[in-house]
Amino acid sequence: MTRLKCALRLLLWATLLLPLAAPARAETPFPSRPIHLIMPYAPGGIVDFAGRVLAQKLGDVLGQPVVAENRPGAGGIVGVEYVARSAPDGYDLVIMDPAIVINPTLQKSMPYDIFKDLVTVSVVNSSPEVLVVAPQLGIKTYAELVAYGKANPGKLNYASAGVGTTPHLAAAMWALRSGIDAVHVPYKGVGPSYVDLVGGKVQMLFSSIAGALPFTSKGSVIALATTGSERSPVYPDLPTVSEAGLPGYVVDLWLGVYTPATVPPEVLAKLNAGIAKALKDEQLKASFATFGLTPRGTALAEGAAFTKSEYEKWKKVIDDGHITLD
Repeated sequence: MTRLKCALRLLLWATLLLPLAAPARAETPFPSRPIHLIMPYAPGGIVDFAGRVLAQKLGDVLGQPVVAENRPGAGGIVGVEYVARSAPDGYDLVIMDPAIVINPTLQKSMPYDIFKDLVTVSVVNSSPEVLVVAPQLGIKTYAELVAYGKANPGKLNYASAGVGTTPHLAAAMWALRSGIDAVHVPYKGVGPSYVDLVGGKVQMLFSSIAGALPFTSKGSVIALATTGSERSPVYPDLPTVSEAGLPGYVVDLWLGVYTPATVPPEVLAKLNAGIAKALKDEQLKASFATFGLTPRGTALAEGAAFTKSEYEKWKKVIDDGHITLD
């Protein structure tokens, strides 16, 4: 009986010590499967182009495919909501333009909160807009445009790709800060706006560089200034709006990558570092340059602060300009 008790006691101790002796199972390192990069617009635009270029290079860096996927709808809201509601594991990202900070003010209701439900992984690039005018206006310089606008209140009009788009708000902010009474003529996309600009039916437009290049290169429209903090390498002879007479005026058609807010910090750090490395790739830089995009990359805190500042900037323009979708 004593021997049986000893045997049972030894067996019990062995059972208790077994978990301590077994090696701990290592966690699967991130990423262990493909990542999805959502582009919340239809194929063909800057977000689609930059997203696909970034996805390829980021996949190379992280060692897993990054699948670029279009999920258009509601001015980008559909695609952003999809990511905001996805599992917070870092496998779903969205690349988005300034509409991500414009929509919350412009829309009456939103299905997500950009500051509570999302986190900025990195700001991917900077890209100024370019101010172009119809040749029929007979204006060749930025100073001439301002003089005309002030001498003819209400007679100057500007096109945009639609109410609340960055080209619209860029022009609205310019008019407010310049003290010029100008009329907004919204279009359903940048393509139709250029048709009427070339024909002289509208007079001016703040445009992406990618959209403007086919027209400025042929002289179909006249480029007057760019909207960055520095001159654009695509239009090195053009002044910025700020240096031409409106100090502090900066409009950047930036793109940022976002993911659910509760993604683990170590995963966020790996994604942030991966994007930073991808943006240094020479092929990516060359591809971006063809559309006037300058690779950027931001630390996590810097990206969050930038998103907040852009939200506040455009909220003020929308509120001061009494801009609504109605």
